[in-house]
Amino acid sequence: MSSPAPQRPKRGELRIYLGAAPGVGKTYAMLGEAHRRIERGTDLVAAVVETHGRAKTAQLLDGIETVPPRMVEYRGHSFAELDVDAVLRRRPQVVLVDELAHTNTPGSRNPKRWQDIEELLDAGITVVTTVNVQHLESLNDVVTQITGIEQQEKVPDEVVRAADQIELVDITPEALRRRLAHGNVYAPERVDAALSNYFRRGNLTALRELALLWLADQVDAALEKYRADNKITTTWEARERVVVAITGGPESETLVRRASRIATKSSAELMVVHVVRGDGLFGAAPHQIDRVRELATSIGATLHTVVGDDVPSALLDFARQMNATQLVIGTSRRSRWARIFDEGIGATVVQNSGTIDVHMVTHPQAGGTSLWARVSPRQRHAAAWLAAVVVPSAICATAVLFLQPFLGIGGESAIFFIGVLVVSLLGGVAPAALSAVLSGVLLNFFLVEPLHTLTIDDPDSAVTIVVLLAVAVAVAALVDRVANRARESRRAAAEAELLALFAGSVLQGADLDTLLERVREAYSQRSVSLVRGPAHGGEVLGSAGTDPCVSVEDADTAIEAGSDNDSEEFWMVLAGRTLPARDRRVLAAVANQAAGLVRQRELAAAAGKAEVLAQADELRRSLLSAVSHDLRTPLAAAKAAVSSLRSEDVRFSADDTAELLATVEESVDQLTGLVGNLLDSSRLAAGVVRPELGPVYLEEAVARALLGINRAGRDRVKIEVDGAVVLADSGLLERVLANILDNALRYAADGPVRVTAGRIGERVLIAVADEGPGIAQGAETALFAPFQRLGDHDTRSGVGLGLSVSRGFVEAMGGTIAATDTPGGGLTVEIDLAAP
Repeated sequence: MSSPAPQRPKRGELRIYLGAAPGVGKTYAMLGEAHRRIERGTDLVAAVVETHGRAKTAQLLDGIETVPPRMVEYRGHSFAELDVDAVLRRRPQVVLVDELAHTNTPGSRNPKRWQDIEELLDAGITVVTTVNVQHLESLNDVVTQITGIEQQEKVPDEVVRAADQIELVDITPEALRRRLAHGNVYAPERVDAALSNYFRRGNLTALRELALLWLADQVDAALEKYRADNKITTTWEARERVVVAITGGPESETLVRRASRIATKSSAELMVVHVVRGDGLFGAAPHQIDRVRELATSIGATLHTVVGDDVPSALLDFARQMNATQLVIGTSRRSRWARIFDEGIGATVVQNSGTIDVHMVTHPQAGGTSLWARVSPRQRHAAAWLAAVVVPSAICATAVLFLQPFLGIGGESAIFFIGVLVVSLLGGVAPAALSAVLSGVLLNFFLVEPLHTLTIDDPDSAVTIVVLLAVAVAVAALVDRVANRARESRRAAAEAELLALFAGSVLQGADLDTLLERVREAYSQRSVSLVRGPAHGGEVLGSAGTDPCVSVEDADTAIEAGSDNDSEEFWMVLAGRTLPARDRRVLAAVANQAAGLVRQRELAAAAGKAEVLAQADELRRSLLSAVSHDLRTPLAAAKAAVSSLRSEDVRFSADDTAELLATVEESVDQLTGLVGNLLDSSRLAAGVVRPELGPVYLEEAVARALLGINRAGRDRVKIEVDGAVVLADSGLLERVLANILDNALRYAADGPVRVTAGRIGERVLIAVADEGPGIAQGAETALFAPFQRLGDHDTRSGVGLGLSVSRGFVEAMGGTIAATDTPGGGLTVEIDLAAP
């Protein structure tokens, strides 16, 4: 086995001390860990440690190497910041960087300190840091509400969740207040103000609860990861799902954070849904949706968009499709009079929610819309025709009963003119024309001499009536045109938002089925499919939902994709409610995107086939190169020994003869092992390995594996398995142990090789440790790749298939294999198998 080529360093580990409040001892605990690591011989430096004038914390810095900060000039002052370049040049194993949520001074390398830490982690350096719970993005607003102090420095939850270890530093509120009173946190002059403000007992209790709940959720996530890594498939009960509905307005972020806390307390999945009106009304500004999307991403939620003119129905349909158990919506600030005529979205959702629990969240910025804005286009059209009759009649009655003694024909005509404009604003030109004609008739009959006839004695009155009504109709036509343009603009904005949604999915690497699922979700369809045209076989290329359509004839809505120049025809077929023309325009563009994904997938498949052929050719050349060497060496040795024995010119002593025969035997053993690994590698590549699992005593398996190793090598192996039993295939496990032991004995010089085993729950961990040179950092995965040593560089090396075959056999038996450093130097190969 050879040393692999240099690779990118393995990412460093991130360890975080999480505190519920300032002064609980995060930095003190971090420095205590630093001294323990230094005592164990770890190369550790301190890059940023904020003692805040605390003497006991500052004392712990003694004996720790420090990296000087980088001074940044800003507005005439110098600020000390983390010197990332200096740490990278020093390249310690571990670095201390206090205050993860710190905002760097303008002009620094990165805006945030957590971004500096990401660079250190990518360079393979382990980072130990600290952060308080009030700096977490998802808890920012509730901490502000509790303490009355808004935290300006925030860190995304996903950054903290990605830590390899999170340790909660926690003390009781009473203990923290005593520590504060003794001057161990702040200077004496600041103690009284702190105790009566931020450090009130109620504040500290609430912050402590937030920290415990947030960390409990991370423990649950870590447990899920452990189950996945160890292939534990025991069924879990379904988790709760929380859906939060947003409008894109200023209250949206508050709703999302409130829903995040509700979801966190029950370890529920959180989904954010934005309902887009099909007519384009009440659309959110793109920058507002972007802010909500960033917030949702930072707290681990998903953002969804659905289309529907009836917002309560669309919202509840989505919640039921997602099996949501709780729904969070905001309350509107609609007046009491408005609620008399229309209960509003919230009340409708509550009435029709069924088994879904609904949370109504208030917010001072939650804006409502007028009653008229909530009326559907059909209801508005009917109301306009009714107003065309009612408004002129009401104006005429008012003029006859109250205004006739005071106004002349000009004033009365002006009032009717205003009525026509009101009708035009409600319903457009046609109702306004009817209103104008009716206004002229009523004005002439009831208010122009001679009364109660349609005759007009005064030509001036006739001209006044005609001109005013004509102007009213003209103005109504202009108003109607502007209203139509506004409706078209809102509709175009809605279509653009949907197109951006679908295009964003494609740009983010979504596959065809994911894109179709977005379409199905957005338009509340039962299923969505993409099929080839009948001329190309009608093949179903992708689908989402239940009982997908397989042809255009079966679909409730069918959208053709592809241009006339395309050689192939595609159709997007949907099952569910029939979609109107305005939705079909958007879907036509999405269908073309879906067709493009299909073409891209087919091109990628063709490129993949070419790559497979290239890899096969490379594998063949590598195999020939390796085998040509490793076959020649033992064959040459065996042939030379046999030729010598057969020579009649030389007479060999008994000892010489025995040595030559041993050479022949050793060469044949090498050939047998080489051919065996080649055959095993071929079986693994063909997928024909079928292990027969059963209880295997590990001590016996190790003993059989050692039979193929010479006596000197067997004497160096120390077996400490304490009667361990694993669930494995006896033959495959023997081959695995033989390859690993051979590798360890070959590279560990004359040092010992230890085989140990221990049971951990329902698993057994087998470790084969040597004290050889080990491997380069970051090469643990490449160690198990085939052909690690090519050419005639080292006569000790084999083809490099031994560990590759071992990994294949272990995975076939349902286990895992990994390599790590042996404490004190060397390599340890760990095999994880199930216990019987």
